[in-house]
Amino acid sequence: MTAKIDVKSPKPIADKADLSRAWKQVTDYFESTLQWFQLHWVEVLIGLAVAVLLYVILSAIKRFGARYVRSNDDLTGYRVILGRTISKTTRTFRFMIAAELVVNYANAPSWLEKTVGFIFTIAVVLQIAIWVRELIIGFIERRSHANDDTHETLDSAMKLIHIFVTFIIFAIALVVILGNLGVDVTGLIAGLGVGGIAIGLAAQGIFSDLFAAIAIIFDKPFAKGDTIAFDNVTGAVEEIGLKTTRIRAFTGEEMIISNANLLDKKIDNVTRRPHRRAKFGITLIYQTPPDQARAVPDLLQEIVEAEGGTFVRAGFVGFGDSSIDYEVEFDGAADYAAFYDMRHRIGMTIYKRFGEQGLEFAYPTQTTFTAAPDGEMIMPYPKVQPVQQIEGSSGA
Repeated sequence: MTAKIDVKSPKPIADKADLSRAWKQVTDYFESTLQWFQLHWVEVLIGLAVAVLLYVILSAIKRFGARYVRSNDDLTGYRVILGRTISKTTRTFRFMIAAELVVNYANAPSWLEKTVGFIFTIAVVLQIAIWVRELIIGFIERRSHANDDTHETLDSAMKLIHIFVTFIIFAIALVVILGNLGVDVTGLIAGLGVGGIAIGLAAQGIFSDLFAAIAIIFDKPFAKGDTIAFDNVTGAVEEIGLKTTRIRAFTGEEMIISNANLLDKKIDNVTRRPHRRAKFGITLIYQTPPDQARAVPDLLQEIVEAEGGTFVRAGFVGFGDSSIDYEVEFDGAADYAAFYDMRHRIGMTIYKRFGEQGLEFAYPTQTTFTAAPDGEMIMPYPKVQPVQQIEGSSGA
């Protein structure tokens, strides 16, 4: 006894009824369009003429923006940013602007109006996203390129910035498109939010250093080549990277510190100081004549200005245990080597001129006085009798 195998024939993709309905729908669309054109051919022609004119105008504006960008390729001003943004106007956007104008002006059939409106919404939202992206990137480049020292750092970070900005803007554009088309985007927004939080937590350290690098580019607390000081470290900035900054200390070693950690510190930018200031403390002996002591500030000012320094102030500051105390303050060049040489010259000139003027520098001294058994004070050095008294005694 043989068993029968029931082999089922494959189900057809579409039966004749479905095909006929589809063909009838296409035929209805064609007939309604033909009837619309017959009844409104004047409006259609006028709309097409206006649409073509509008398309030509938009194309001319796009070409003008592109030409302006090419002729000013080395600039990053607001005009160049606007021109580059205009040059990114897509052909689809221009065509859909013209098509939307025609179907609205000529009272197109509902199916054609809905179709054009659907494509028009997508084209407009995507075009606005492209414009916004170009404006943001352009403003970032303009802000950072204000100082040539940051070009290298910006070039390293711009690819990541471009990807980040593009992702954010087009994610928003996608949500807007779906929302305008009647799609419930609540779940999509929640998913994007959860995904963004997860990525942010996973790469928290990397993003913090990256944003710190961008902050350095924008805020410009220092630039490549500047000498900075933080904590107990002083050195020259050799490179500002996406994650770390490399500093060459004056003692020779290279120090690498993360950008986020560096910005959390108090940073002194030594390079940007307009000048360097020095202060000398000068002490003179108490035996200095009052007239000479009074003229010391003028003498110090003369010496400072003669050696190329900028005199600030000089004068008496107090009575020391064994000296009359003065101070002199002066400014020099911001460059440390030039300032160091000038300070040396001023110090040596003070030493020389004071010697020529008979002004003696004081040093810590102590005098001990003793007394005889009868209470008479005994001087610690031989008492020198006046010359007349000595001569009178010898004559007698």
